[in-house]
Order: sequence, then C-alpha cells, then structure tokens
Amino acid sequence: MNTYIEGKFDAVVIGAGHAGCEAALALARTGFNTAMLTLNLDSIAFMACNPSIGGTAKGQIVREIDALGGEMGVNADKALLQIRMLNRGKGAAVQSLRGQEDKNLYHTLMKQTLENTKNLKILQGEAVEILTDGKRVTGVLTAFGGILECKSVIVATGVYLNGSVIAGEWRQASGPNGFQPANELTKNLMELGFSIRRFKTGTPARVDAKTIDFSVLEIQEGETDIYPFSLLTDGVPQKQRPCYLTYTNEETHRIIKENLHRSPLYSGKIHGTGPRYCPSIEDKVVRFADKDRHQLFLEPEGADTDEIYVQGMSSSLPHDVQKAMYRTVKGLENCEIMRYAYAIEYDAIDSLDLYPTLEYKKIENLFTAGQINGTSGYEEAAAQGLIAGLNASLKMRNEEQLIITRDKAYIGVLIDDLVTKGTNEPYRMMTSRAEYRLILRQDNADFRLTELGRKAGLVDDQRYNIYLKRKELYEKAIEQVDVLLKPNALLPILERYNFTKPDKALSVGDLIRRGIPLNEIKEEFSLFLDIPKEILDMVEIDAKYEGYLQKGLEQIEKTKKLEEKLLPEDINYLEIKGLRIEARQKLDKIRPKNLGQAGRISGVSPADIAVLMVYLKK
Repeated sequence: MNTYIEGKFDAVVIGAGHAGCEAALALARTGFNTAMLTLNLDSIAFMACNPSIGGTAKGQIVREIDALGGEMGVNADKALLQIRMLNRGKGAAVQSLRGQEDKNLYHTLMKQTLENTKNLKILQGEAVEILTDGKRVTGVLTAFGGILECKSVIVATGVYLNGSVIAGEWRQASGPNGFQPANELTKNLMELGFSIRRFKTGTPARVDAKTIDFSVLEIQEGETDIYPFSLLTDGVPQKQRPCYLTYTNEETHRIIKENLHRSPLYSGKIHGTGPRYCPSIEDKVVRFADKDRHQLFLEPEGADTDEIYVQGMSSSLPHDVQKAMYRTVKGLENCEIMRYAYAIEYDAIDSLDLYPTLEYKKIENLFTAGQINGTSGYEEAAAQGLIAGLNASLKMRNEEQLIITRDKAYIGVLIDDLVTKGTNEPYRMMTSRAEYRLILRQDNADFRLTELGRKAGLVDDQRYNIYLKRKELYEKAIEQVDVLLKPNALLPILERYNFTKPDKALSVGDLIRRGIPLNEIKEEFSLFLDIPKEILDMVEIDAKYEGYLQKGLEQIEKTKKLEEKLLPEDINYLEIKGLRIEARQKLDKIRPKNLGQAGRISGVSPADIAVLMVYLKK
C-alpha cells in the first residue's frame, strides 16, 4: 500500500460514538489539535439501541459527565422527547433521570457541536493500524493509506470491531444498523499485546406507530417539574411525548419456546458473551420460566418518524418468528415491523490491561474507551471517553492525570471495576455497584466533581460560575437547617403530623428527620426564601439522611488510608513470600497503584493485603 501523510495532530480519536465524541471534545477543548476518525459521518453519536439517555445509575453518570465539563447531558437536553425520574418511590440514592431522545436530532446536534469545535477535524475512514515506535504511539494508518501522525491515540470503536449481525440462520459482517464494520484493527491490537474477547449485545425491532393500537395500552407521561441533565440547560420541555406500557403473554412465550432451536443463542451460532442485565426475550423466557409475562415499553424514536422502539423485547430469532411473537402482544396484534431485531457480536479487550487512567499498560499514550473496554451503554461509554480524553490531554501537558476514586463518582466505580476486577461479560452500571451511593447522588454531582473538571481545564467559566452560585445558595440554605424553632411556634405543624408538643426548641433539621417535608417547613416559618427547588431538595436529602451520610464519610476516611499506601511500580509480586500463588499472579498482571486497589482485586484476600503491608514496612 502506498502511504501518505494525511495530517499531523496532537491526538487521534478512533471512533465517533458516545465515547469518541466525549474524548475528542475533551482534547480539542483543552487546546490540542485533534482528529476524529470514523467509519461513517452518519454514525456520529448514533443510538444503535435504545433512543434514550440516563436510567438507573446511568442518570447519575450523565450528571457527572456534565459536572466535569462533558457534552452528553447538554446534547440530551436539547433532543428530549420525554424525561422522567425513575424510582421516585424509593430512596434518594437510587433515583435517576431518564430521557427519551429524538434519535436523529441527537446525532445531528452532536455532529454540529463537533464540527463547530476549534482544534477538531472530523475524518471519514477506517483505522487499520496504530503506529508506534515500540514504546509509544506515533500515529494511525487508515485503509486509504493515509497516516495521521500524533502523540496520543484513543481507541473508541464501540461494537464495530469485526462486527457480525445475526438473526436466526442469517449472519452478516456488519456494524449496527447496517453500518460497515471495522475488520482490520483487531489484528493490530493483538500484535500490540491486547487480549481480545468476543462479546455480544442485541436490539429489539422497531415497529410502525400507525399499526399499533395505543388505546388499549397503559400510557406513561413525562414529568415537567424536574431538573434536566445539564446545569447549562434552563429547565425541561413542558410539552413531551408519551411512552406506553404493555406485556408479553403465554402465547408469546409459547412461540418463543417452540422456536428455540432456531435461536442462534441456543443453536451455538452465537459465541460472544451477552449482557447479564439486559437479556434477549428468548433468554428471559428460558431463565425466568416461572414468569407468565414480561414488561415492554413502547418508545418513540423521534419527532420525525413513526418508528417505535419495543424496549424489553430484543431478540436474535428469525424474522418469521419475530413477526409472529410481536403480534401476540397486546396493542401490537396488527403491527408492521420496520426494522427487525438482531444480535451483534464484536471484539473487545481485557480491561485489566489498562491503568486507572484508561491508558494501555504496554504502549505509552494509547488509551481505550467505551464498549471496546467491555462495557454496555451509551452513558458508560461517554464517561470513559471523557476520562480517556482528559488524561491524554493532561499527559501531553505534563500535568497530574485524573483518577476519580470510588467515593467521588459512579465514573470512579465504573473505571475501578474495569481495571481492578475486569469483566467477563458486557458491564452495566447499577446503583448496587456503588458502596457510597447515598453520597454519589445525581443532585450533587457538580459539588463532587466540578472542581476536578476545572483543574483539568475542561470546565469553562460559564459552567464554573453556575456551580459557584449553586454552592453559595446551598450553603445559605444549609445554615437555616440549624435554625432553632420554639415549642409554641412548632405546635401547629407538629400536630398536623400527630407529634406532641416538644419540651424544648427543635431545629429545622430535627423536623425534616421526623418526616415533615421541607416545603411545608418553608411555608410555615417563612424560611429558605429565594432558594430554588433543586437546592432545597438537596438540602432536605442531606438533612434527612445526615446520620447515614456521616457513617459513609467515616468509612471513606478509613478506606483512604489504604488508598494512600502506594505500591512501588517496580515491585516484584512473584517473589514476595507469604502471598498465595493466585494473589501473586493477579497482582503481577494488574499492578495496582495502592493497597486499596489491591484489596479489590478478585483473588486477593485480606491475608494477602496484610502480607503486602508487612512487605512495605520492610
């Protein structure tokens, strides 16, 4: 192949999905000349599966991305069709924003943002080789023979590496939605020393809204009295589109069971490992045989299309079986499928080969982000892209790189899990993965992370001033939580809640902990004037769970002592006597930064940590 110099850049981002977009923007916005290489400009920020942003634990991640200076929340707010708060009936720690997005508009807006970003060039083409001098990155070679010279590379290839789409007996080399796959880069990644594994994900059919009987379905409206994803957005749309709820039934399950022999999941034609927490409908029917129905949500794909996404019914069954089973569902009896469901297999790397900065351990300045790291979900991908982009930027500036700990953000939990525990299946973030989830709420993401984003150079003056104003209002409000109210003044509000008259003054915080809503306290005593509802909600949560939050902070302080005990980079774990063989091998492979990370490695016991502590003292 004849080669030529396509251009000289500081950094090249391979891929333009949700990870690639955040990585490219982080690099360009912090002043580095960046090229984004994508197989198809039409696939930029494409929503290959669910046309939504957020969800349980994912809403927290989007707010964290926004707090650090990322773009996902801003873009999601602009393309909203509907927004809701999930888990309203549960505690504050697990409540999460979820927005239904206009799929085409989301892509268009993100593409426009990228095109209008200084220092960023977008180029359509396939990366076939990452060029190195044996130790560090020097460039990227495209299928056209163009060389993009650079100092840093971020690989964010999503599900495109050797992508293969499957439905029944039919299989085709393809990326999602008919986009071309990337068939050359995996070989090069293996040559660079990456361990490659095969993962699988899937998507349901899209049906024509004109052929759905919505009148028999349960409607789900959006909410207009909640905050948006981004602090840069002034409120949520007051006019929103509805979604609808329906269920599978015994007839649906009968058709699926009778055709399991034609399912590539069970016939052996799919070899990749699928997501445990987002199974296909045939997998649900087999794994949860005691259930006589499964919940489905009918969700609009956009304002300019009749396509409806059938959430909860992803499948890789043949098209004739899909048509029959979809038509057994209430409201879908006469539905016409516009795009059939399919499974997709793709190559991913072993995330244990990465540092907590998402840099590859064997090649300097080579970072990976998103589904190539074994994760599932737009939000998880965007978070990794943002961190990889920022760390590539910080390294080129010779500044301390950004490692967000588990007590600081869901993003910290996500990356720590990937580089410390690894994953043998597509990783999905859940609130249960975060041990400090009451502290890592979505309402306080900016308080936790904006200073970090500012220090890294990504949070601009507009974002920072909004954060400072919110912090000022919060501090003003929190002072009033300690205001003491005399017994006689308390009597009316206490009687309404069947409390007796106290024998001493009570604080506002005492009332909140007794279950009296802060809004009523505000009205009764004319407190918290000019404090916005979002700040008041945060104050109320902090006051209500004060004891639990304090225990969490104490636990964080204990954990920090282990995190502060750094492990030498040149330590030879294989020669440390007293360590079990499994612990030696795991520690040698992962090479943790500190004792805290070492203790979270699967296969390393507390006894092994005790041995390491003795070794460090010596």
